[in-house]
Amino acid sequence: MSEKTPLLHYRLSSSTHGSERSVGISVEKSPRVPRETVEKPPVKLSTFVGVIIPTVLSMFSVVIFLRIGFVVGHAGLYQSILMFLVAYLIITMTVLSVCAVSTNGAIDAGGAYYMISRALGPEFGGSVGILYFFANVCGCALYVLGLVEAITVSFGISEDGVGLAYSHHVLPVGYWWSFLYASGVLLLCLVVCLVGANVYAKATLLIFFIVMIVLSSVFVSFFIVGPRVVVLPAVFANSTLPTTANFTGVKLDTLLGNLWASYTVDYTTGSVMSFITVFAVMFNGCTGIMAGSNMSGDLKNPGYSIPHGTLTAVVFTFITYNLLAVLVSCSCERLLLQRNYSFLRDINIWYPLVMVGIYSSTLSAAMSNLIGASRILFAVSRDNIFGGVLAPASRTSKTGNPWVSVLMSWSLVQVVLLSGKLNTIASIVTICFLLVYAAVDLACLALEWASAPNFRPTFRYFTWHTCALGIVGCLVMMFLISAIYASVSITFMLVLLLLIHYLCPTSSWGYVSQALIFHQVRKYLLKLDVRKDHVKFWRPQVLLMVANPRSSTGLITFINDVKKSGLYVLGHVQLGKLEMLPADPLQSCYDSWLSLVDHLNIKAFVSLTLADSVRHGIQHLLLISGLGGMRPNILVLGFYDDCSTKDNLQDCVFSTSALSLDKFNPDKVQKRIFHFPAVRGDRVGSEAASAKDLSIEEYVFVIADAVKMQKSVALARYFCTFNRSEVFARAKPGQSGLYVDVWPLNLLRPDSGSYVDTCSLFLLQLACVLHMSHAWHQARLRLFLCVKTGSCLQEAEEKLQRMLKDLRITADVYTVPWDHIVVLHGQRQAKVNQFHPKVQTEGHKEGAAERLQSFPSNTTLLSDEYLCAVNLLIREHGDPPPAVRFLYLPHPPADTRRYTSYLHQLDLLSRELGPTLLIHGVAPVLTTDL
Repeated sequence: MSEKTPLLHYRLSSSTHGSERSVGISVEKSPRVPRETVEKPPVKLSTFVGVIIPTVLSMFSVVIFLRIGFVVGHAGLYQSILMFLVAYLIITMTVLSVCAVSTNGAIDAGGAYYMISRALGPEFGGSVGILYFFANVCGCALYVLGLVEAITVSFGISEDGVGLAYSHHVLPVGYWWSFLYASGVLLLCLVVCLVGANVYAKATLLIFFIVMIVLSSVFVSFFIVGPRVVVLPAVFANSTLPTTANFTGVKLDTLLGNLWASYTVDYTTGSVMSFITVFAVMFNGCTGIMAGSNMSGDLKNPGYSIPHGTLTAVVFTFITYNLLAVLVSCSCERLLLQRNYSFLRDINIWYPLVMVGIYSSTLSAAMSNLIGASRILFAVSRDNIFGGVLAPASRTSKTGNPWVSVLMSWSLVQVVLLSGKLNTIASIVTICFLLVYAAVDLACLALEWASAPNFRPTFRYFTWHTCALGIVGCLVMMFLISAIYASVSITFMLVLLLLIHYLCPTSSWGYVSQALIFHQVRKYLLKLDVRKDHVKFWRPQVLLMVANPRSSTGLITFINDVKKSGLYVLGHVQLGKLEMLPADPLQSCYDSWLSLVDHLNIKAFVSLTLADSVRHGIQHLLLISGLGGMRPNILVLGFYDDCSTKDNLQDCVFSTSALSLDKFNPDKVQKRIFHFPAVRGDRVGSEAASAKDLSIEEYVFVIADAVKMQKSVALARYFCTFNRSEVFARAKPGQSGLYVDVWPLNLLRPDSGSYVDTCSLFLLQLACVLHMSHAWHQARLRLFLCVKTGSCLQEAEEKLQRMLKDLRITADVYTVPWDHIVVLHGQRQAKVNQFHPKVQTEGHKEGAAERLQSFPSNTTLLSDEYLCAVNLLIREHGDPPPAVRFLYLPHPPADTRRYTSYLHQLDLLSRELGPTLLIHGVAPVLTTDL
């Protein structure tokens, strides 16, 4: 048999990985396979039959008969042994990962795909699974074409009637004849696969003994066959090249001549060999390590058989390869090794024996790849990763054989056979399998790094270092074999990963990514020391209290823009006492709130609590929300008024009850209840009367409590009318523009006249943070400075401009004279009926009047006239109208009897201003230092 195709035997061996899908994989019961389709459990195999034999056959295949001469002839004995050591070091790292993952639980149909998908999730598993499937399909075609070419070389006769070298002149050759022979061989493989994987499983023992007999004859031939002259293949029409070479038998002189490397032109390709090219060719024969792990469902004791059997097979093949390299170096001239890669056939005690070994191992590898491809396709379709596209492939026969996936795999192999070129697909097959090996190492590495309590494989002889080394080794080999094909394969896998990520339904397998995130977040939260906080790196961390999200979507989305990559928590208090209830009512609400977060596309956490009052509930959330250095520093409340609201969650998904798919069983439809009550305007009767769960005093108590706990407070008013998309439409050309107004002065105390206190700077910082967000970057900040006519307006404006420059804040500064308003400050308010009815409910008028009458006679209250004048001043200087206003929120009064008056003043100050934030800051947040 001569090498007609360049590096044919390297190309044949490059699909050796395919046999690792060793046939005999049973189809176990799964939730999607009807129970009646599985008649009886599969036959269980021992370690020798179930692991050692398929792994050895996968790693040997035709390679051991056709590659040794190529490796030793070019690299020499020393570098050949070095190559085997490096190659087996790489695959041993992957073997350790395979043993670890496979002993951490039962493995279903799909082998490597099943391990990767259950560890890394459907996105990664599905993309690698498709690559694994195509690799097996191409590998099957590769072996079939190689077998056909080996047969035609031995028995073929050319179209002009001239027999080929070493042939017996029986079979006609040509493209279509080769395709016909390949189709016949593939049809034989199809019949075996349709009958069942057990047919091939029983034949593996016979094939193994055939290969061992052939291999034994090769070893014996080195010692009992005398020296002889071997005719070299006449590949190059060059009379100056030798036509014969010598087999000397075991001699020291021959060994000394083969110790060192002698890289030369490869006679099959005409390319000059090097250490890298020879190593890449040799490495392909050292794979196939996952054959045993893929048969875990057929093993009597997988936890014992997979690690022991796989490692035994690796050690056996390693010793065999090195021993054969030594014997070849001792008995064959360098010229024979470099010019005749099939020399083992010529020096064997019986010429046809090596050919029998080549034919049988190639045929078994082809069937193994076809069955492996069908099992992978069946597993992927059963997991419903690609929806209904692959649904037919999940159908099985009464015995559990996935006959539809077998037919689909066979048809794809038949298409690949049309190429008729081994070189076209060999490198792609090798790289795809190496990518699968790297993915298995990555899965094991992720499980190890996640430190999940349930990851406790019985095989413990691995560390994250071995996993990382296996990943690096596989990736390096991919690019050594073909950088172009490696890049294309990785790109294709990433594209599939993104498609599955956006199209695949939620799975119930569990995601190692969540475990890894938990592990890393916990580690870095411990490092986030609150004692090292610095004002330079301050960022808003917000707790937004939401009574009913149906009327608060505008505020929720707005605060998401203000958080500046900080912590954002949606808080909700449900009234009740746990001791009076049979179960915690909040557990059934979390899913609704998380669905709300997904629907609004915000980055927020959800924190719910059960308390006897809203005040106590907010205290609980302020104390327990967050962890370590990530705790809320700003409390945001809706304003206490009777502003009419509307339901902004009209999506059918958030109806009182909606039908949705069960995420644990996509074929099952379940009724999903969302725990969001109707808005106040839609309630009637007693529900409308008890729409508010806290009184005016309790509301102000919440503000005072937050300040005592060193939390800044923001009161959001009129955000029920805030629509983010409509606001951003103003920034388009031809519109009025997008503005954010900031009034940094305490308008309730004009005598202070300061805009550089902690609260004013906090107000300015939040406005700047909003402006820095991507969505609000086109907005313009307008800063209004209220001054008296007696002061120098220009000097005050210049001073503020210098401060803004030092703080790196861009804003338009406007000076606003307000002498005519300041004179109204300090007037007494004596009548209770002047309180605005929207601020005070009927149930609190009498109590408020009594408290007002109990005030000391010298108590000075702000007059409604002054507050309305300030409100009018703000509105007059809001042209064009801003998207949102930032106002100064004074500290609640120390006298709790004045809480009602305090809220009344805030109401008059902010009435009819549109979306407004009244902010009270308690900590420095700005600095001019680097």
